[in-house]
Amino acid sequence: MFNHTTLIIIITVIVSLLAWQNKAVFNRFIFYPPAVKNGQWDRFVTHGFIHADGMHLLFNMFTLYFFGRAIERLYQSFLFGYGFVVFYVLAIVVAMVPSYIKHKDSASYLSLGASGGVSGVLFAFILLAPWEKIYLFAVVPIPAILFAVAYVAYSIYADKRGGSNINHMAHMWGGAFGVIATIILEPQVLPHFLNALLSPGF
Repeated sequence: MFNHTTLIIIITVIVSLLAWQNKAVFNRFIFYPPAVKNGQWDRFVTHGFIHADGMHLLFNMFTLYFFGRAIERLYQSFLFGYGFVVFYVLAIVVAMVPSYIKHKDSASYLSLGASGGVSGVLFAFILLAPWEKIYLFAVVPIPAILFAVAYVAYSIYADKRGGSNINHMAHMWGGAFGVIATIILEPQVLPHFLNALLSPGF
């Protein structure tokens, strides 16, 4: 069935392909702090629809496909049925804010990719099903809640270590937004999560 998750994936794939073929599009969409300071605030959104390469795009869209479909219904009752789309876009924006604050005076800082939004979706899913198996590298099964703990710990470590082209801070803040926004929209999710956490069922 056609849904908003599928629509987001289609748009992201098309925009990424266009950006790979057209350097001007790529340069205009990527997150670049000096351009943002000059008024190109749309880069807070556009950077989430382009990717560095095929593997980067495939990993993000593969994750979004499975977890987006699983949680999309939770948001359908908000904003005239477009709650999930707004949630996803806001996750991309919010995830980039700390990085912008940190690098706003850097002329060498660049960032791109949907990871902030995907992390928001993934962590919202974990609230709903903390013991559901997530397949690491599509092979290794790990309970969602254990994955979340390891994910946050690694993101903090990797961000402090530096030396990587991956925006670990955006991953972490995107996930935090996913948790907070979901609890605000559906407060009953929190007791559900706590009850599920205490009842692993395996």
